[in-house]
Amino acid sequence: MNNLLKVAIRQQALYIPEATTPLTPTLFVPIKGLLAANLSKLGFGVTEDLLRAINRLSDQEQQQIINLFREITNCDKNWTPLVKDWGTPTNETIIDHITNWFYNTFSGNKGERTQLPCGHTILPNTFPLDRYNGCPLCGTTFDHEVLENYGNGCTLKVLELWTTADLLQHMESLLTSKTALDASQVDSLKILLQELPLPAVKIAMKETLMLAIDTLIAIDPAKVQPLLASPTDILRYLWYKHTGHLQLLEPKVILNRMKRNNRKHFAGAGAHTQKIPSLDLKYNRATCLIAATWLNNMQMDIIKMCETMHPKRNMWVRFIRALRLAEYAKRTGFDQLRALLDMFYNEQYEVWQGRLNHFRLKLDPDSTFYLLQQRPGLFARSLFANMLWFGEKPATAAFSKVIDKVPARLVLSLQMYAANYFHGTNRAVKPLGGVNKFIAANKLLHAHTYEQRISMIDAVTDLCFQAMRQRFAAIPSANKTIYIDPALFHMPLAIGDRAESVQDLPSALMGTKFPLKGDQVRLFMQWGAGLRAQHLDMDLSCMVYYPSKVDTCSFSRLTTVGCQHSGDIRHIPDQIGTAEYINLDITALQKAGARHVVFTSNAYTAGALSPNMVVGWMDSAYPMRITARGGVAYDPSCVQHSVRITSNLSKGLVFGVLDVAAREIIWLEMAFNGQIAQQLHSGGVQALLAKLNSKMSIGALLQIKAEAQQLTVTDTEDADESYTFKWARDSAAVTKLLVD
Repeated sequence: MNNLLKVAIRQQALYIPEATTPLTPTLFVPIKGLLAANLSKLGFGVTEDLLRAINRLSDQEQQQIINLFREITNCDKNWTPLVKDWGTPTNETIIDHITNWFYNTFSGNKGERTQLPCGHTILPNTFPLDRYNGCPLCGTTFDHEVLENYGNGCTLKVLELWTTADLLQHMESLLTSKTALDASQVDSLKILLQELPLPAVKIAMKETLMLAIDTLIAIDPAKVQPLLASPTDILRYLWYKHTGHLQLLEPKVILNRMKRNNRKHFAGAGAHTQKIPSLDLKYNRATCLIAATWLNNMQMDIIKMCETMHPKRNMWVRFIRALRLAEYAKRTGFDQLRALLDMFYNEQYEVWQGRLNHFRLKLDPDSTFYLLQQRPGLFARSLFANMLWFGEKPATAAFSKVIDKVPARLVLSLQMYAANYFHGTNRAVKPLGGVNKFIAANKLLHAHTYEQRISMIDAVTDLCFQAMRQRFAAIPSANKTIYIDPALFHMPLAIGDRAESVQDLPSALMGTKFPLKGDQVRLFMQWGAGLRAQHLDMDLSCMVYYPSKVDTCSFSRLTTVGCQHSGDIRHIPDQIGTAEYINLDITALQKAGARHVVFTSNAYTAGALSPNMVVGWMDSAYPMRITARGGVAYDPSCVQHSVRITSNLSKGLVFGVLDVAAREIIWLEMAFNGQIAQQLHSGGVQALLAKLNSKMSIGALLQIKAEAQQLTVTDTEDADESYTFKWARDSAAVTKLLVD
């Protein structure tokens, strides 16, 4: 039940099985426990229906729920920083570090110095040791305070009641989602597939299909065969089981990122190189037979199969050897597999991409567009470049003939990103398996005038909007009115940028803006829970951008204008982990003229960010406390947003941007190759923000739907079609608007 509870909490709900829901909803029963009161201390409220339901739970069930909430809100982890009452600077300097390091290294006379448990000694009149919970030299903490002071938040996240029917509906939404799932949705779907039966629905995305196959293969491998449309599906599933990546990342991409993460950018203790795990393929006979049978029974032309396998030829050669497919091809009944391997190894097939490149370089638009029309999805992805290469009218005329075959997510993506592309602004892109990159505009833009580029933007916008209107108009509807929640005009469509971190608390889409309630924002980072005591240096930092300069608050500069760091911890204690904070004073930043503050976390030691690291920020209209005894500054009731790092390939991560003037925080996720925050390219952040701002809102898409179906927009929720903020919380359900 705990796993199902986690899924519901991510949707701002609480799952109560039907057996415990009240039969007489109009009557209250005496409260057996203090679940509602304990939830309020953690920053959660309950609806009236949910209150009636939890009152029917036993004391043991209520305790189980509150324990889960404490786990999700990280109450049982260590939140003690290096400095006590760190809101007041310790005034330590680099001279203090150098002086103490010199005497610890070269002087054998301990004298009047203070001996610490880690072995270091501190000279008098340097560090104020009464202000520290550990060693200021090596960043090892000795004292750990239990989290007790919380519940000071002013705004509660109201939970609603969910039953098994709601979970089944959510699972169906995830399976039929027409956009790729983010890490939180993938984790939720895995839980649901383990706990609930797989519904008979058409799965829209290939990555989602892999999760369903993983469930079916344990029940009956024969049921998987009809779901496999091409050899690429088989390769994707095998690679997912081997690496955990649902995308087909090349082995060299994964290894290069691991090597880069382990590179010694700066000298320092613990900057050793970790062993890079192997990606060697090893399969037992049962798996080999299953894969051979899938390829042998696939209902696809052998030439098409070879052409599909060609882009990942190097990977296929490795898999063919590891799966012993040449051996199985000699067996009776595996004739198609034998013919496939013979044609594939001898390359007796023509590659479609090669023909396309040939005609494109010959400036032959008719042949180029004829081939692209055979693959509408690829045509959509290359439309902008082809408009610059062949001209606006030939490209849009050819694309308009197949736009009805293009998935709606691609149609809307073209409209959203056309302005950024043709205006020649620098763009934020993320190659498959890589980090966010900052690339310059297409050089062919200089061959077109400003008026021509504006015309291209208008042509793409008109084409895409007309296609969506036609799709909505083709859907029969007897409804007359529609309600669109005003909040939906500020919620971007979940297309494109997927998050790779898990949101255990109620989730939000990338690009969501969180307005601030108070004058203080507190960043936090917790890592190392469940790990043995060791050197594991993770750094919490922020970059403050002014009109003419950039300031930094990090381990190297604990105090700066409007920012205060809690101290650099480099050694984690055993099992309980450790934490760092940064306090931001919005008023001081505004007076200093700051424009943006970028929140980052980095792995200073070799390797990637620590698994299950938690980063986020707190905000409250009331003052947030810092305990005097240990300096603990974490309060789960004040947490506005937090994420849990699960990717093992990220060296640095941007997890939010504060717009100082607007007093709002933009949630985004941007991985970068940086051992310290100063290695972040500021232009990449601006390009990603521009990309997120260009996204169409859910409300704008609903307006197109209303116009196409001639629906009257009302101001009340009692319309024939009602689209509320609660409905939009499930981003997978929102993708049902993407009519294909």
